[in-house]
Amino acid sequence: MLIYLIEVLLQVGLIVHVIKTGRNTIWIYVLVFLPGAGPIAYLVVEVLPEIFGSRTGRAAARGVRRAIDPNRELRDASARAALTDTVAAKANLGAELSRRGDYASAIEAYRSGLRGLYEFDPTLLIGLAGAQFASGDFAGARASFESLIEHNPAAKTPDAHLLYARALEGEGNAARAEAEYRSVAATYPGAEAKVRFAQFLGQQGKRAEANEVLDDVLKIAELAPRHVRRAQAEWIALAKQERARA
Repeated sequence: MLIYLIEVLLQVGLIVHVIKTGRNTIWIYVLVFLPGAGPIAYLVVEVLPEIFGSRTGRAAARGVRRAIDPNRELRDASARAALTDTVAAKANLGAELSRRGDYASAIEAYRSGLRGLYEFDPTLLIGLAGAQFASGDFAGARASFESLIEHNPAAKTPDAHLLYARALEGEGNAARAEAEYRSVAATYPGAEAKVRFAQFLGQQGKRAEANEVLDDVLKIAELAPRHVRRAQAEWIALAKQERARA
């Protein structure tokens, strides 16, 4: 009886918290109809992140929130884009649409912000190029990256540089793709660029050079601290697989 009373009091207290703090009212139904899991989910998603504010806590909260209300972030991003019409709002909407795999709508969202003073906004251009690449429009992605390079060369991030090389490869421009891969592989903060460069070289029949690049990745991994190896585990494993093919 004591445990049951505590559960009921917790449910009531959290429902009051939902109402007083203006949380999404869907939580009330979750708390009422899921007396065991509901309060735990609410605490993880809404309460603990406020208390701790950690990146891990926020990530866990996003995961649970998406499971409970998978369309919430899209609704919020769409509403902000409609109300404020700012670069940040358009970029956020485009990113959320891309995350959901709706690349056509993401491209439309990014393009809707590229006008007037923001015709060449780097955040929107990078987002647009990423959505175009993901949709298979390699020529469009390449053109967007080149617009970025022309108007905001300092805004070309390592990830954008790598995706530019991949867009050139996807478009079939092997010579330019190799030049860009070679450039970004030398400066990219992580193993991904070198592994992708090695894969490209292998596809071009340059197996010996590809193996040299892969050996460099694996040598660096051996000397790297554990947390670095853990963060780069996917690319280190892929490098080993690629090297084993030789």
